[in-house]
Amino acid sequence: MGDPLSEMVELLQPSAPRSKVVSGAGHWRVDREEKGQPFYCVILDGGSLLTVEGHPPVTLREGDFVLVPAPFGFTMSSLEEAAKAGGDPLTVTMLPGETRHGNPDAPTNARLLVGHFEFASPDAALLVRLLPQLLHIREDKRLAALVRLVTDEACAERPARDMILARLLEVLLVEALRSTAGETAPAGILRGLGDPRLATAIRLLHEQPTKDWTVKQMAQEAALSRSVFFNRFRRIVGVTPMEYLISWRMALAKKLLRHRDVGLQEIAERIGYGSASAFSTAFTRLVGVPPSRYAEQAISR
Repeated sequence: MGDPLSEMVELLQPSAPRSKVVSGAGHWRVDREEKGQPFYCVILDGGSLLTVEGHPPVTLREGDFVLVPAPFGFTMSSLEEAAKAGGDPLTVTMLPGETRHGNPDAPTNARLLVGHFEFASPDAALLVRLLPQLLHIREDKRLAALVRLVTDEACAERPARDMILARLLEVLLVEALRSTAGETAPAGILRGLGDPRLATAIRLLHEQPTKDWTVKQMAQEAALSRSVFFNRFRRIVGVTPMEYLISWRMALAKKLLRHRDVGLQEIAERIGYGSASAFSTAFTRLVGVPPSRYAEQAISR
């Protein structure tokens, strides 16, 4: 069977070209209100409090990894015991090798490696909505080993530091997504892949996107009744089975549309539509522009 997670990561084309070491001392706070790129954070030392739009606060400790795949606003701040110190929590001071938040003369209570992932694929918006809105991973042995490598590289000034750090962070992203797949994951594709019944159906959708799927057929592959499968899929993955299938088909279509030598009829057939017109209607409804215009824009970029 196909590997849905590998295929999604391959289409997203993630990279981590920029990162920086940030420290906090005393009472400090960082607010990001703008809707920027996917945000990640590795706790190198100490701890902090993270509040992401639409989620309860999360306490972060040394070795934790956090990923916010979609561009939500967030607040990062000192822990409660550190908040008793005086001073302006929004003070920012540039120090050698790091950015200090809070009191520049006080002992640090947190040191973090922060940055943004870039998803080079134009399909990112379609696929990111299938990921959990917040990933917080703690006490994972494989991830901890990667975090140690990232920490060591971030705190050193060796040749090719930025290149090595970028590659390590890309591996860290994939490992974080993989290690989060399970019953305890937030709603999304990762939790769906952790459900044995749903995982069977999801893998088949990726392996056979051209098949004329119905919810009843998907339910049969998952060995569930139609109603139980539908409700379980929507609750765990966050979208209905057909919405997931259409999103995946359109992500594949976008990839094909970026090649000049593939016509609309061939694309329609390769993703499960009987005609170019049926494919064009579905694509326009979901993406917002006809496939021909999307192809022109993608090629010009």
